[in-house]
Amino acid sequence: MKASLRLLFLVATTVLLADQVTKYLAVSRLTDALDGREGLSRVTGYFTQHNLDNDPPPEGERRVTRPYRFIEDYWHFRYVENPGAAWGLFANLPEGVRRVFFHVVSLAALSFIFLMYRRTSMDQRLVRMALALITGGALGNFLDRLIRGYVIDFIDWHWRNQPGMRWPTFNVADAAICVGVAFMLLDSLRVRRPEPVGAPLTQSPNP
Repeated sequence: MKASLRLLFLVATTVLLADQVTKYLAVSRLTDALDGREGLSRVTGYFTQHNLDNDPPPEGERRVTRPYRFIEDYWHFRYVENPGAAWGLFANLPEGVRRVFFHVVSLAALSFIFLMYRRTSMDQRLVRMALALITGGALGNFLDRLIRGYVIDFIDWHWRNQPGMRWPTFNVADAAICVGVAFMLLDSLRVRRPEPVGAPLTQSPNP
């Protein structure tokens, strides 16, 4: 693998694995979808679960349990299935249209990010890290939509349950994308030194 692509592969793969592992834990701990399964069957059950909202499972097959209060009044783990984009955008589109729309948008975005990465120089470390994080996050959510038609969210931040003081429930992929965007903004605010100008030509002394 070329050295220029090594960072992209390592960071994106790490984010993708962390995202899917934490989503698996969310399904296994915050729902009863995997109850009664053992070993590899739990993993296959994670990838073949039903959508609770649009495709309800048979009676008694699965239910979402109560949220886990990690930090009372501020940070809970709560299982949510998001068929739309961030903040539930486009969630009301017909399922067939929504799936095609998000697949096309995701593939176009990933292609654009890859082209941007290829055009960055090796010394643009912050930009390259940012694009790698965004790639991993985009792949994590794209894999969810490709397999299930919705994205699993489970991180719930809020301020004492006050109205308007709750951040939309998100996941590790969303967090990686946000950090990547923040790195891009930081890089754009950096003061860049002007390119060094070549030394002026000296005139030869008069004979």
